Amino acid sequence: MKALDIDIKLIEQFVAGDSVDNFQDEIKKHHESIIQKTGKGNDFLGWVDLPAEISGDLLQDIEETATALRSKTDYLVVVGIGGSYLGAKAVIEALKDSFDDFKSGGTKVLYAGQNLSEDYMAELMNFLSDKEYGICVISKSGTTTEPAVAFRILKNHLEHKVGKEEARKRIIAITDKERGALKVLANQEGYKTYIVPDDVGGRYSVLTPVGLFPIAVSGFDIRALVEGAKAMRSRCLASPDLKQNPAAVYAAARNALYQKGFEIELLINFSPRLMYFTEWWKQLYGESEGKEHKGIFPAGANFTTDLHSMGQYIQEGRRVLFETLISVENPRHELSIPEDEQNLDGLNYLAGKRIEYVNEMAEKGTVLAHIDGGVPNIKIRIPQIDAYNLGQMIYFFELACAYSGYILGVNPFDQPGVEAYKKNMFALLRKPGFEKESEEIYRRL
Repeated sequence: MKALDIDIKLIEQFVAGDSVDNFQDEIKKHHESIIQKTGKGNDFLGWVDLPAEISGDLLQDIEETATALRSKTDYLVVVGIGGSYLGAKAVIEALKDSFDDFKSGGTKVLYAGQNLSEDYMAELMNFLSDKEYGICVISKSGTTTEPAVAFRILKNHLEHKVGKEEARKRIIAITDKERGALKVLANQEGYKTYIVPDDVGGRYSVLTPVGLFPIAVSGFDIRALVEGAKAMRSRCLASPDLKQNPAAVYAAARNALYQKGFEIELLINFSPRLMYFTEWWKQLYGESEGKEHKGIFPAGANFTTDLHSMGQYIQEGRRVLFETLISVENPRHELSIPEDEQNLDGLNYLAGKRIEYVNEMAEKGTVLAHIDGGVPNIKIRIPQIDAYNLGQMIYFFELACAYSGYILGVNPFDQPGVEAYKKNMFALLRKPGFEKESEEIYRRL
């Protein structure tokens, strides 16, 4: 199959000619530390070999469980937050028909526990009241506030709706292999369970059952996804050479730009299918690199839509932005622009041409305009949006993120800053054990 390709020629005028090559020795060092598992956060490097280690038996088990659940449900509610749902949603949204939610047939995936909105949860419960549904709850601990609240409500609702015995057949728990509140409950209730590996963090977990099970329930080819990741792993781990390793090139290029003052990266696409892939990427890079007052800020835009909202700033705002464009060569469908006798809109010069041709010209024109406006561009090309190529991109971005975090000198696999809001929230809620913090924070308020 055709492989992912990366082009960094469009950043050359913004960095010195050898700036990217200057990272070669550092990339080589970090490449070895990743393979040997000797770098910072090495106890969370299980994702490195994951594509090659996923067993056929596990994939078959996931497929069979997904098929059984699909046979009795119209909806699956995935309960999780952060990496526990973003990876699955990124792949599902990229692969499904744009209007699948409005069509009958197949099991649709819904999400809960990714926010604390009472309106969202109440509206979800109202929607599910007359629907056949199952639950996939994803949490290592089972005590993370957002998904724990959502699961308690959904579990109670499902048990009252179909009975406790049937409910336990419709609840899938993806959790720690030995400990935690969710593991204890799953054992007590007899839920079908899958393991979140100890050495794989949430934002790197899409190629574990965390992502694979919801994707399989949606009816997509998880084996092709894994094969794409496996191919990218073999390609990148074979050598740290910047001439051969696309993940190394990407990590070096973005850090070369960062050193020149380009501190914000926009992941760009010209296909709305990739909107949630951008959301997954934002978590991966934001949570991995944003530490010690360092890191490139990850943002995203969907073109041409956002060219009519953010385009002005990108073109002429502060010169701190660079773009990484995911360029898709082949769309899934063909649709041409018809001739119109009156031609009031003046579009007859495009009659007979495919919409994708216009989109392609918009992409090329935008890149040139932004380059001329002082916005560097990195281009990542894929043949089409399918499971195999999404698998390639997932592993590509994961490995590049590890290289990039190590170049910055941070641990790419922890997230200590995320705990700050939780401590304040627990204190404000007067959670047992937070009495001292409660007194202090209420004084501040």
